[in-house]
Amino acid sequence: MRIIPMVVIVVLLLAGFLRAPARGEGPAPPRYQLNRADEDYRYLRDPAQRSDFWDAVKFLPLDPGGARYLSLGGEARERFEYFGNPNWGKDPQDSGYLLQRYFLHADLHPAQHLRFFAQLQSSLESGRAVGARPTDRDELDLHQAFVDLRLEPDPAFSFTLRAGRQELAYGSQRIVSVREGPNVRQSFDGLRGMLRLGEWQLDGIATRPVLTRPHLFDDGTDNHRALWGIYSVLPVPHLGKGSVDLYYLGLYNRQARYDQGSAREVRHSLGTRLWRTEPPLDYNFEALYQWGRFGAGDIRAWTVASDTGYRWENLPLGPRISLKADIVSGDRDRNHRGLQTFNPLFPKGAYFSEGALIGPANLINLDPTLTLQLTGHLVLTADWDFFWRESAGDGIYNNAVVLVRPDRGSSSRYLGSQGQLQLEWNPGRHLSLVAMYSHFFAGPFLRESGPGKDVDYLTTWVSYRF
Repeated sequence: MRIIPMVVIVVLLLAGFLRAPARGEGPAPPRYQLNRADEDYRYLRDPAQRSDFWDAVKFLPLDPGGARYLSLGGEARERFEYFGNPNWGKDPQDSGYLLQRYFLHADLHPAQHLRFFAQLQSSLESGRAVGARPTDRDELDLHQAFVDLRLEPDPAFSFTLRAGRQELAYGSQRIVSVREGPNVRQSFDGLRGMLRLGEWQLDGIATRPVLTRPHLFDDGTDNHRALWGIYSVLPVPHLGKGSVDLYYLGLYNRQARYDQGSAREVRHSLGTRLWRTEPPLDYNFEALYQWGRFGAGDIRAWTVASDTGYRWENLPLGPRISLKADIVSGDRDRNHRGLQTFNPLFPKGAYFSEGALIGPANLINLDPTLTLQLTGHLVLTADWDFFWRESAGDGIYNNAVVLVRPDRGSSSRYLGSQGQLQLEWNPGRHLSLVAMYSHFFAGPFLRESGPGKDVDYLTTWVSYRF
């Protein structure tokens, strides 16, 4: 689509309003949410609260009191990626490629208990040597389109029934996510019920993923897969602003593929997550067990994941050190019909890194990280990630649970390590810029099972939201 680069010019012109004079002296507006449908602009009924240039389109009253209103918004992201020795030297080398992504949404509240939300997405790719990946290109399509029926008899109690196409994200997005890293984000068709009682949250979902296709308005429901379940979040005051998540999720896949072969998959996941984000000590511990059927065999899989960090806010640069550790089960014997490979369902696209060479299946990893607040808007993150296979009888997979290297040819467990540097600049609410470089040092398994060259990865992107 040749008209899309014109959108880039418009977005860059709009970015000039980043530091435009505020229309009022009200408080700073809230941050934009990962899912733009989670934003609430009812506070702009009070003109004194308007302090941002875009407030003029964030709350457009449809009646004198502002009980009925329309909100508009959008986002543009320009991203460059380069891999040296893609797929450890298995794929053809290129000189880098450009990814473009654009969103535009409208949020209509025609009545107190009724809401309509629609969001368009355009994602483009150019320059990749082997062509666009499934998550690279979707020229123009309806990314979200749902209706909400909301009951709110009390400020501390509400229930919302959502029907239609929508994004889903739970916990730290290890299991269900919007897939932010890749160019095309994930959405689902179906029903979602949301109960809120004070700080307690309970969701029930019955959905099918949206099948991404590359052309105009051709995305449809993926009738080969389904996702359903219940997810709850319960604050635990004596943990010091900590919370616990409890959830059950079910997955159906008509034709799942693992190292041992292909078959129909019905998988059940029962998990819990204990977390706290308040400094100086933050943590995120998650454990999950899976059971079900894969063809004629039983599924027995599991994972335990952790992220523990400590921040010294009073020291120069406010350093935070953390350690991430994950153990994810793999299949014991590809010739036995039972399956022990963990399935992360619909995980975040950048699970271990933006390069996404390895996904959370049949894996052990350790990742020490250092984060420095160089200025009020500039953050530097450095980490070194180490990877092993959990089972020597299974291969390695990417984030979409696609086999990228079978277990034949090597009995080694050690995959290698990856050092990474990331610099993020957020000069304001609307604009963010990120630059990242990583080098993957291939270990014995990769060298012995096929091409095992070291991989260089470089990416940079700029995003503008309104």
